[in-house]
Amino acid sequence: MNPQADIQSQVGADPTEDIRRTLLVQINAMPGERAALEAEHGQVWDTKELGRDFVVVEFMAPFVVVRRKADGVLGSLMFQHHPRYYYGWQPDSALNS
Repeated sequence: MNPQADIQSQVGADPTEDIRRTLLVQINAMPGERAALEAEHGQVWDTKELGRDFVVVEFMAPFVVVRRKADGVLGSLMFQHHPRYYYGWQPDSALNS
């Protein structure tokens, strides 16, 4: 008996899982240093900075759903594992209207 499979069958399959797994492999195969990530994506946060600016709502690697502390806007960031950096802030317009 597989408890994880039972949970998934009750909740339903995640339609983004295959895409997220592919992205996760791509991102972590060649992780960027902070300067390179900033050049490509703009602002970058390490774990401490993330906690300063956001409340984490949910992790769905390589994404994290967050609420920005400054104004309560809900959105998402991408992240890489080593070194752990968060980047690519995108407010979720559908949830913030």
